[in-house]
Amino acid sequence: MKRLRIGALASGGGTNLQAIIDRAADGSLAVDVVLVISNKADAGALERARQAGISALYIDHRPYSDRRDYDRAIVAALMEAGVDTVVLAGFMRIVTDVLIDAFPQRILNIHPALLPAFPGLHVQKKALDYGARFAGCTVHLVDGGVDTGPIVAQAVVPVLDNDDEASLSARILVQEHKLYPLALQLLAEGRLQVDGRRVRVSGAAPENVALINPPCPEST
Repeated sequence: MKRLRIGALASGGGTNLQAIIDRAADGSLAVDVVLVISNKADAGALERARQAGISALYIDHRPYSDRRDYDRAIVAALMEAGVDTVVLAGFMRIVTDVLIDAFPQRILNIHPALLPAFPGLHVQKKALDYGARFAGCTVHLVDGGVDTGPIVAQAVVPVLDNDDEASLSARILVQEHKLYPLALQLLAEGRLQVDGRRVRVSGAAPENVALINPPCPEST
């Protein structure tokens, strides 16, 4: 099995990035994170990369004339590093066709909601305001829309009666740290097949693939 050469794009603290780094380091995930890029100079993700001995690159988006120009700089850096797969780990920018076309069906994102419900930002608040009984997270392939790409895997968490935005976010984040490495491992094993809008897993599905559903704790 060929190990994926991962380039990660992140704008914030990078906890999902850390989950991937940790799984790669302990041998349970067949990837090598070779480059982390951020549009924020003080992004925690860059420091996580440096601590792990991974190349960390700050590329400020502000000097570029538009999103496509900025993505050309991103693609150039990823190509120079020999990246074959891109993960968005809290990258707070909408990517363009320049990046998508450079890595077709090789860009993954994780979103803290059960897509197609609640795309965009502040999704835990949206779920609570809507009265949803379940929430969760989704790993999907990136296309030209906002959180619209084919779904690879999802994890479900219950919405408890006493939840607020912070508590629901924290419980979803625990599942994100499990789900993203799982999706990447399936990709590394060559077991993801894109069929239109659907992503199929070939071979015997590992336990809980496509849906991680923890037991529902009692509401208090």
